[in-house]
Parts: sequence; C-alpha cells; structure tokens
Amino acid sequence: MIIKKIIITGALGHIGSKLIRTIPKYFPKAECILIDNLSSQRYCSLFNLPENGIYYFYERDIFDPSIEQLFLNGDIVIHLAAITDADASISKPDEVNKVNYIGTEIIASLCVKHNIPLIFISTTSVYGTQDGLVDEDCSDIELQPQSPYAESKLLAEKIIIKMGNTKGLKFVILRFGTIFGTSRGMRFHTAVNKFIWQACTGIPLSVWRLALYQKRPYLDLNDAINAIIFVISNNLWKNTIYNIVTINTTVNDIITHIKHYIPDTNIEFVDTKIMNQLSYEVDNKKFIKEGFKYKGKLENGIIKSIILLKRIRSM
Repeated sequence: MIIKKIIITGALGHIGSKLIRTIPKYFPKAECILIDNLSSQRYCSLFNLPENGIYYFYERDIFDPSIEQLFLNGDIVIHLAAITDADASISKPDEVNKVNYIGTEIIASLCVKHNIPLIFISTTSVYGTQDGLVDEDCSDIELQPQSPYAESKLLAEKIIIKMGNTKGLKFVILRFGTIFGTSRGMRFHTAVNKFIWQACTGIPLSVWRLALYQKRPYLDLNDAINAIIFVISNNLWKNTIYNIVTINTTVNDIITHIKHYIPDTNIEFVDTKIMNQLSYEVDNKKFIKEGFKYKGKLENGIIKSIILLKRIRSM
C-alpha cells in the first residue's frame, strides 16, 4: 500500500515534532497534514523541517468542525492531541476529559466516516495500582487509573474499541510508557525529563515521597516513533492494544544515571495526590511478537538531554 496522506493531530508536541521529521524517511510520497492548536506555542516544532517532506500545517483545534475537510482522502490518522500532564490534570479534570476523551471520540468518528485507520496513543498509566507485571489482558476491573489524565485515556480507549466493534473502525491503540528523549518540541513535566531539567538548573529533584524505589514503565522517544512507523509499515490494523515500553525501572535508577553526569544533584521529597500507586512493571512482549525491536537506552536518552542543557547551569 502506498501511503499518500497522513493526518497527525497534536503534531507539534514532544512526540509529534519528532514523528513529522521521521515520516519522510519511510513514506517519502506522503503528504503530512499537521493539525495543532498551538496552545503550547511550540512554533519551533515547525523550524527546519526536512526538505524531502511534504507538509501542510493547520492551526486548528480538534473541536473545530472545519478539520473534517482535512480528512478527505486520508490514509492514516495518528491522534496525538491530548492534555498529558498527569499531576496537573488533577486540578482540571473537566478540561482533560473534554480534550482527551470527547476529542478522541470526534477524531474516531471522522475516521469511521472517511474509512481511515486510526493510531491512538494511550498510556501505561491506565494500569494504575496494579502490582507486579501487567499486560494488555488485564480486565477492566483490574485497571485503576490514578489521575484524570489516565482516566480520560482509558475512556478514550473504550470508545475506540466500541466503534471498532459496532462501526467498523480500523485501529491500533498504543499504550506508551513515560517518554524520555529529545525532540524539537520536547516537554519537561514527566519524570526523566523533569529530573534532567532540575539537575541542569541546580534545582533539587522533586521526587514523590514513596516513589524512589517503585518501578514504572518508560519509553525512549525513538522507540515510540519507530513503533508508530512499524504499525503503518506492517498494516497492523488488528483492532487491539499494545504496550510500548523500552524499560521498566525505578526513579532511583534514573537519578543514579543523572548523578553520574551531574554529581552534585540533590533530591527533595514531595507529596502528591497520585502517590498511592504500587510498584509495577508493564509487559511489552505482545508488540515484540509482532516483530518489533526496541533499541532505546535510558542512559543515552539522559546524556542527550543533558547535552542540550549543559550551558544553562544555575549557581
């Protein structure tokens, strides 16, 4: 199948800004329809795009009815648009639900109407309080999301699955671990990147009081991008869920890597309303069995991020 048109919502974000630079390498004839409302003002994500890419940028909100015309003759929709800060989502649950759940329902409905396969980016945070090793076969009862962000993503998954069963929607749901790694539009609110920012600026790392030795799933940004490319390249529209996780590790392991390069890094323990999660690991074997190979390394991602910020050391 020749891919002629790829539609990407939230195209200028941490993941999207890297993805849109990678797509031309694998699909050189594809038009990239970039949809972003610029709420985070990441104009820099559009700087110096590859010359071999075919790009059309639209400053639109996913609730704008006019985006439907952008779906005409589309081959793939990659839905990245979302509010992703789990901790901050506690103070704005209605807004998070609107964007992440209702917004996803709108995008999925357009995919149904125009018969376009959908790649939906969910999160391993839906596993919540699961203890030990968890996989995609968890029952709904076992899933215990601990933030409005995770709750909204789980609701979005359910509406996509329902549309797949009742309306013929073709889809793949990718549950991403916490992203680490550099991109043009990278953010610093998630664990690894936040710690690197704090260490590079001389701020004590704000670690959740009970989380230092709890295991969590993390995802190298390159692995995340390659997973999306893999789905498209292999026509992997199995209407199923895949965990996309490079490594399960502890906050202490992350801090150890950072301290290797910034030895005087200090820690400050903090409380949070979503601290009550147990330590858990997320199984990534289902996607590996499809033929995917993870190549990311936590230490490499940390090094590259520190290098970007090495000149801003605070006194």
